[in-house]
Amino acid sequence: MIKWTDEQRTLRAAAAELGAVVGKDHLERDATGTFSEQGWALVRESGLLGLPFGAEYGGLDADLLTTMYVLEGLGESCRDGGFPFSVTTHVVSTGVPLQRFGSDELKQRYLPGVCSGSAIGAHAISEPDAGSDMMAMRTTAVLDGDDYVLSGSKSFVSNGPIADTFMVYARTGKSGAPDAITTFLVERDSLGLHVGQPMGKMGLKTSPLSELFLDGVRVPASRVVGKVGAGFLVLDHVMKWEILLSFVVNLGEMEHRLAECVRHARSRKQFGRPIGSYQSVSNKLVDMRIGVETSRKWLYDTAEKLVARKAVTTDIAITKLVVSEANVASALAAVQVFGGYGYMTEYGVEKDVRNAVAGTIYSGTTEIQRQRVAAMMGLG
Repeated sequence: MIKWTDEQRTLRAAAAELGAVVGKDHLERDATGTFSEQGWALVRESGLLGLPFGAEYGGLDADLLTTMYVLEGLGESCRDGGFPFSVTTHVVSTGVPLQRFGSDELKQRYLPGVCSGSAIGAHAISEPDAGSDMMAMRTTAVLDGDDYVLSGSKSFVSNGPIADTFMVYARTGKSGAPDAITTFLVERDSLGLHVGQPMGKMGLKTSPLSELFLDGVRVPASRVVGKVGAGFLVLDHVMKWEILLSFVVNLGEMEHRLAECVRHARSRKQFGRPIGSYQSVSNKLVDMRIGVETSRKWLYDTAEKLVARKAVTTDIAITKLVVSEANVASALAAVQVFGGYGYMTEYGVEKDVRNAVAGTIYSGTTEIQRQRVAAMMGLG
């Protein structure tokens, strides 16, 4: 078990306090699909957006485990599930690849905006036809003098409608080759870049989503993140961080949900007894507890291995599977525990189901993760 320091606990408490404030009007914003601009102003003031980044850029120099611990606290307290998702997308999409692969010039120019939250980040990876299959990517980047010219379209761009900077993954080599993809940092006001209208979705409604269209967008070669052809390497690093940070937020949400269900099961009476005394209900709560503890173990054990520079390809895939599926199961169980109240939108329990389903899709679908684990078992 990790022993957290007083400083780490203070950071988590600050994140929890922030989350409680941001989540106050979550039902209204979920109904309208509205991003919390007030919440973003608060998270900017808190400094939490700079958690894993260097102090020279305005960050807090926190390690991966500390960053996860703090974001877990945000997930536990914030009832607006879309807001922490936008926070982690911002941190991971732009800041993480810049810190690991960016040139000194790019870091100095863009990381301060990531840390302060003055420039919201997004990444543009998926495409309408390719989905999770990056080998089938059609967006191209062609060198023309000192610039690359990007053409194509991207789908499912989280933070797209509000983003100031985009990490765009485009094909610079032969389709299907391992060195065919390159990562570019593209500014929103670039000529030829068009951000689509916000798209409606089942859950995480308060985290805006859009398409992105690139019509001959000229990007200076100096804004290549990493080397030309290293897009798969960049994305692999980004996805590890994305899964750990996004799903540790889900762990916090599951912890809160379990506590609320236990409270309800103790106080709600049917046929003269608390419903928690019925084995059919208590078994659901036990399974929710197992989901929380199993998710925590996979998340933090995998993070420790990643920090120790050990191979985590299988661990990351299993972590995403375990946490995303536990979150869905937990949310569905909560609806059952709360009964009719759980089904009503005014109580916010059903919203958790809609949000949780997204976790089985983004950052690589459940099917992709199982395929990855099978391949690592020699079954590919």
